[in-house]
Amino acid sequence: MTAIFDELKWRQLVYDLTEGTQELLAGEPVTLYNGFDPTADSLHIGHLVPLLSLARFQGFGYTPIAVAGGGTGMIGDPSGKAEERQLLTKADVDANVEAIKGQLSRFLDFEAKSNPAKLVNNADWLLRLSLVDFLRDTGKHFTINYLLSKESIKTRLETESGLSFTEFSYILLQSYDYLHLHQRHGCVLQTGGSDQWGNITAGVELIRRVSGERAYGLVYPLVTRADGAKFGKSETGTVWLDPKRTSPYRFYQFWLNTDDRDVIKYLKYFTWLSQAEIQEQEALLEQSPEQRGPQRRLAQEVTRMLHGEDSLAKAEQASQVLFGGEVAGLDAEDIQDIFAEVPSSDIPRHDIEGEGISLLDLLARTGLVSSKSQGRRLIDSGGIYVNNLQVQEVGQAVTLQNSIAGQFIVLRKGRKTYHLVRLQG
Repeated sequence: MTAIFDELKWRQLVYDLTEGTQELLAGEPVTLYNGFDPTADSLHIGHLVPLLSLARFQGFGYTPIAVAGGGTGMIGDPSGKAEERQLLTKADVDANVEAIKGQLSRFLDFEAKSNPAKLVNNADWLLRLSLVDFLRDTGKHFTINYLLSKESIKTRLETESGLSFTEFSYILLQSYDYLHLHQRHGCVLQTGGSDQWGNITAGVELIRRVSGERAYGLVYPLVTRADGAKFGKSETGTVWLDPKRTSPYRFYQFWLNTDDRDVIKYLKYFTWLSQAEIQEQEALLEQSPEQRGPQRRLAQEVTRMLHGEDSLAKAEQASQVLFGGEVAGLDAEDIQDIFAEVPSSDIPRHDIEGEGISLLDLLARTGLVSSKSQGRRLIDSGGIYVNNLQVQEVGQAVTLQNSIAGQFIVLRKGRKTYHLVRLQG
């Protein structure tokens, strides 16, 4: 059987590790953890690497602990941040923790017979700490010189905004998390993104100083894009795991638009495809890059994994609409997503109630045609579509029955000139 280290290695997920970690992973499965700070009410796709990796560990027999940072989320991790985060209220943090718990449980098996995953909230122990006790029992193990040597702290001290004492203390809190999980759950490995290296190694050191025992750390590479843009951002902003924040259609489109230079790496990072299957995708990319087969496979795998088969089917249908695909079955939110960037017009709903409005009048009113005579010629030649259905009759009327969910009508001229009619009132 392949060791988990070999699995992570071929997927290019090992960025750095503490001494002895590779040997640890060659032995019997152990307990490990990864933390997720609830800075929003949803995780985003940047969290998928550590989250999927926890699931990979579980598949190899390890016991994963997902830590929802209800305590550390009150402080905010300075790692990788140029400025201090805006502090959240306890109510906000609690609400965010509840929201992301469901997302964590989508990837981990909490009912497994031999190695069920665990989900814990560090607020349960951090918020009970006395400041004086924490400084005496934990703070005494860290010199200022040691903390200042950490990259996350050094980098922030060089910025104009500096580093508050609140954020400076974050590394101690995360170290205490590791100590607590080591003592309570026998956890001996912490994982995270490469920006967490300083926090993780500090926790390893704290465990050594307090108990004399060894603990380990492994970090994954931060995901980058070949074009230099920040990973996880689309034209409309952050790509979230919550479908209310990022629809399955937009989620699917994000992956479908992956650069050729990134797609094989992303297939390794974000899917369960085997090494042989990914090699097949690599060959497809070399042979027929214009067909974007690997991008489609990536979008399918990740959308199915997060949102399920039905949402994937709907996202794939929606992605074909701009190429003349079927509109029937899509709801108003889908239409709004698909046609967010095309020209649009607002028309009172009562204008199409009853017998409706002449299609020629509607085409001219929206500016999709320059005149009714041009509209007639286009209809006669088969060049006008309503909801991607070709119009056969010049005298056709558009009624409320032609609308999608009573909110939209999609007009099309030729192969790909779209206009969205929004019904108001």
